[in-house]
Amino acid sequence: MTRLPCRTKAVLGSAAAGALVVSALAASPVAADPAEGTCKTFEDPQFIGWTTYDELGPKLQRIARNSNGRVDVEVVGETELGRDVYAARVGTGDRIALVQSAIHGNERTGTEALLGILRTLASSNDPATRRVLEEVTLVAMPMVNPDGGELNRRTNVISWDEVITRHPQLEGTDPAWYHRPRNLGIDLPGFDLNRDFNADLGYEPRPEDLPGRQVDAGFYLSPESQAIRDVYVDLRNEFGGVDAFVDLHHMGACNWQTGGDQDGRLISLALDYPPLGPNDGAAYQDEWPLLDQDKSRRYSLAIADGIKDHYGSQSPIAAVGRYFHPDAREFAGQARSAFGLNGTASVLFEVRGQSHNFGQKMKGMLTESVQTGVESMLDAMATGEVDTLNGDDFFDYPDYGWDQGSTD
Repeated sequence: MTRLPCRTKAVLGSAAAGALVVSALAASPVAADPAEGTCKTFEDPQFIGWTTYDELGPKLQRIARNSNGRVDVEVVGETELGRDVYAARVGTGDRIALVQSAIHGNERTGTEALLGILRTLASSNDPATRRVLEEVTLVAMPMVNPDGGELNRRTNVISWDEVITRHPQLEGTDPAWYHRPRNLGIDLPGFDLNRDFNADLGYEPRPEDLPGRQVDAGFYLSPESQAIRDVYVDLRNEFGGVDAFVDLHHMGACNWQTGGDQDGRLISLALDYPPLGPNDGAAYQDEWPLLDQDKSRRYSLAIADGIKDHYGSQSPIAAVGRYFHPDAREFAGQARSAFGLNGTASVLFEVRGQSHNFGQKMKGMLTESVQTGVESMLDAMATGEVDTLNGDDFFDYPDYGWDQGSTD
């Protein structure tokens, strides 16, 4: 079943599911609704209801079997603890979208949303779905940090000694700045994987680059980041480029919109383009001339507009804003920055709250928003609408005060 039309176009997915969520939220006054009107988290949350690593492979294989050849699933890497990293490919178009989720292991709505998108593309035959299948090739990586996911924490699991075993040229160096001895109270070392990327896609770790700084590129020290890089490189080699890269994350639970249609209400999700320092990354332009920040903002805008048009400007799901991005913010080691410097439109997608904050109502609402947003982008790619948007219009969306700082 297709979604209801957005403006003059249809967006993929389940209209019935979205309508149920929206009607349920609209039935109560905003102030009384813990999913939207108050900042409610849980003291002793139950981390249940999310797809586990052991469930992911069978779910992907089931989607592939039921797709009549539309969906292909591959193992594209293996973690230090021996878990597979999966990629699912669907569509035959020349416009390429790579979407990943759960690079931070405790951020899980994207996994559920990507499974939903794959199910729709695997079986639906409505005009909007067929257009996407014909014009776009989607590669979805629903759980790129399964070791962290199984521990419900941000980082992966790998010791510095194991890094040295993989990269013996680093013997005697200090650990990379984003390697942590423990995370979320768990005494197992690992990386914040979303700092382990480098725009030089053939980069090999060099001892003179370690330990590095927060503003610098990363070093591809973990097998998970290497797997993501390799998928990107293979797509670029096959198609000549990757049009869009979307990184699905979570943000803080209690951020309030400043301005816009829902001023003073809790933000449901925030979007961003690559954070590359002053003047839209001007310092990188000579070495990386393919960087196109306006292109990244157009793709972000396609997501934001699609959500707002689908649900209506006053829906809690449509409380969309811009992610923390002062002009000087610089994270060259993030995947979105590395791929953005290679000419790809790179979008950060931050859903409100961490997985362990969610009750079922909030989980359903925000998973729905992720699915609708990604599908809106795919539809805008298929129709060519994303090429006609004005990237500066992205700045018309509100922020959330930007007075508390944040990391993604």
